[in-house]
Amino acid sequence: MKAVINFEEGKGKVALQEVPIPKIGPKDILLKVQAVGVCGSDLHMYHNIQGFAVNRPVILGHEFSGIIAEVGEDITLFRQGDKVVSETPAYVCETCVYCRTGQYQLCPDRRGFGVLENGAMAQYVKTREAIVHKIPEGVSFEKAALTEPTCVAYNAVAYHSRIRPGDDVVVIGPGPIGLMCVQMAKLFSPGRLTIVGLNKDASRLEVAKQFGVDEVIIADEQDVVQEVLKNGDGFGPDLVLDAVGVSATLKQSIEMIRPAGQITKVGWGPNPVGFSLDPLIQKAVTFQGSFSHNYPMWEKVLHMMEKGEIDPLPMAKIFTIDDWKRAFDEMDSLLHAKSIILPNK
Repeated sequence: MKAVINFEEGKGKVALQEVPIPKIGPKDILLKVQAVGVCGSDLHMYHNIQGFAVNRPVILGHEFSGIIAEVGEDITLFRQGDKVVSETPAYVCETCVYCRTGQYQLCPDRRGFGVLENGAMAQYVKTREAIVHKIPEGVSFEKAALTEPTCVAYNAVAYHSRIRPGDDVVVIGPGPIGLMCVQMAKLFSPGRLTIVGLNKDASRLEVAKQFGVDEVIIADEQDVVQEVLKNGDGFGPDLVLDAVGVSATLKQSIEMIRPAGQITKVGWGPNPVGFSLDPLIQKAVTFQGSFSHNYPMWEKVLHMMEKGEIDPLPMAKIFTIDDWKRAFDEMDSLLHAKSIILPNK
């Protein structure tokens, strides 16, 4: 089968190669992949700038949907031909306190698709029953493949953040996660919804407008904190959703947030902070990280997609697997927010 493989450490060490179709065990499911999203982490591995361990060589891709091609003999909930989408943890221990309490995304032994285990940027992928969900009627494979980044946004906005109708909300970063945070926040009827980006984000900021933001701030032209503080009573927003993996945006978040407000950090990177966090204490700010997602969130997001309440597709462009490099490069150059690869087209 064809697969996009990060074959060794180093910049640009990614290629389309022929590899065997995975063999499955009694508890495994083999998916014929219909759509797989390109994540920012895939691009980081492409450039070898990721801030996490990678088990190379590895097939990339962890945002995927498909048709079940084969099931192991112990599988009871699914059968060949089912249209499904899979979560991202290829392996968890199932015995630690986090696995036992449904927070398996925090399992210390978690191994994700496309990083520590072979992923879905291929014609077939092996997954496991516990993390597979049926795709609702009317939800396309392409849309279902973006359940994962949508769940990241759901976890950040609807689960970790305390957001109420009328709140002043700022989203920093118009990447796929930031854009889906916009869509998710919009469901809570914020009083004002602002997105912060750069000039080079022009096309992605247009998508943010389509998703319903009230204001766009261009960080390389405007003083972000000053512009945000012009709104409302001047004390700052109730909630900042930071979807950028650099320290500068966290500093801006701390400077702009109102006393007793909230900062939810979704974007992350390897570099140290490099500034004092004392203002968090002085302002009595709630500061939390939000990572990944779990089974109930996937079920909720898929239902929201079915009802038309959430739609990530306007931010995406579709490519065949033979055109994977253009899919990477166009997303990397910010021509669009998200690339989707169709491995079997």
